[in-house]
Amino acid sequence: MPDKLTGMQVFVRVAALGSFAAAGREAGLSQTMVTRHIAALEDQLGTALFHRSTRRLSLTEAGRIFLEGCQKILSDLDEVEQNVSAQRLEPRGHLRLNAPVSFAIRHVAPLLPEFSRLWPHVQVELGLNDRIVDLIDEGWDLTLRIRQQMPASTLRTRTLAGIRFVLCAAPSYLARCGTPHRIDDLSRHNCLGYTLSTSLGPSLWSFGGRSRPSVPVSCTLLANNGDLLREAAIAGMGIIYQPVFMVDEELRRGTLQELTLDHPLIDPLLLSAVRPASSSMPLKVRVMIDFLAGKFSPVPPWEQNLPTPPLRSDEPDAGD
Repeated sequence: MPDKLTGMQVFVRVAALGSFAAAGREAGLSQTMVTRHIAALEDQLGTALFHRSTRRLSLTEAGRIFLEGCQKILSDLDEVEQNVSAQRLEPRGHLRLNAPVSFAIRHVAPLLPEFSRLWPHVQVELGLNDRIVDLIDEGWDLTLRIRQQMPASTLRTRTLAGIRFVLCAAPSYLARCGTPHRIDDLSRHNCLGYTLSTSLGPSLWSFGGRSRPSVPVSCTLLANNGDLLREAAIAGMGIIYQPVFMVDEELRRGTLQELTLDHPLIDPLLLSAVRPASSSMPLKVRVMIDFLAGKFSPVPPWEQNLPTPPLRSDEPDAGD
């Protein structure tokens, strides 16, 4: 059976030129093949498309209706093909980007005006979610994830930055309750617990080093949102253990102060751009990943110009 799309293209040219032979010459087809295409369309539609005589060829009423529809379909197809081809040259289209709530608000959203100036034909939809989204089922083009490492999967991943953690409290809290110097001191302090974390949660905080100890903590405030815990810490309510990107501005202003204990903190996590696997990456996705990588490396902005944390009281001064 002749291809229907080709048949529609042939039909439009026959109607325009008024001749099977002329349409065939233009399309590089024999008159017999042109006749087969038209006959196949008429069989599928169950009606004649042309009035035929030895002297002239004209459209039937059904043919005129079909011609109008074919012209619209072929025009729409040409536009789609042009748009797809243009995306290979200039990024354009709707880009659905998902990211963790607090990170997106502090470190992604402020960058989007610049991205839009660079790539004005890309419409960005930013979704905020702390859970791990399913890119395929939920239709996301790209997601940012903060994890120790990405599990093996068919997804494509690019590491953008490291995510270091910090222990800190407000100067008002430390003046009132004292400064802890050892991880065991934390049991005598009020800590602010993040309920979505197993390693930095409401009852145990984990640390690094060879022994990788976990210490019990007492929390008078628990929350599933780091922004709330940060604001409580600024108000002098207790000690928080959070990624640097959550508190970098407060550390620079001095509203929070970094604490140095006798054990290193947990190992940094990785910020990764994750996209569905495909043989070719859409240009709109590629430019977004490259844009974020350029902003977050080699040193991410949340790590820049931070104050040096104070030495512990039991540590020798570097000048001694």
